[in-house]
Amino acid sequence: MTELKAGDAAPEFNLPTAGNGSVALGDLKGQNVVLYFYPKDDTSGCTTEALAFTELLPQFTDAGATVIGVSPDPVSKHDKFAAKHGLKIILASDEDNAAALAYGVWKEKSMYGRTYMGIERSTFLIGPDGHLRAVWPKVKVAGHAQDVLAALRG
Repeated sequence: MTELKAGDAAPEFNLPTAGNGSVALGDLKGQNVVLYFYPKDDTSGCTTEALAFTELLPQFTDAGATVIGVSPDPVSKHDKFAAKHGLKIILASDEDNAAALAYGVWKEKSMYGRTYMGIERSTFLIGPDGHLRAVWPKVKVAGHAQDVLAALRG
């Protein structure tokens, strides 16, 4: 699969969200979208990342951006994750990995000598025109939400 890069058209998605909603890229035309993919609800790195985006959400909103976190977890897990940690960002469920595949983040990973398929933590900044403004592959959580906010304000 070809890696997406800045300037590419963002693949369309329409996903169910925590709180019994849904989110589609087509409905967000004309605004910036921070779309970040993470492996699993309620793990240390994923929780830290979600809390960082939640903490900076007012600044993302002021800069005209919607923040969406996507994982393969079902909506019911997202609801529990959001309630437990007071998350205010949109959490979308990609149980069939269609969005992860479209964005090229469903990858072979390895841990303790075992290989498996999973989400490679990645973030995409989508501009109001539906094209990628910036791409962060293989994200390291520390300071990442601040980096994305800086790029948004860019």
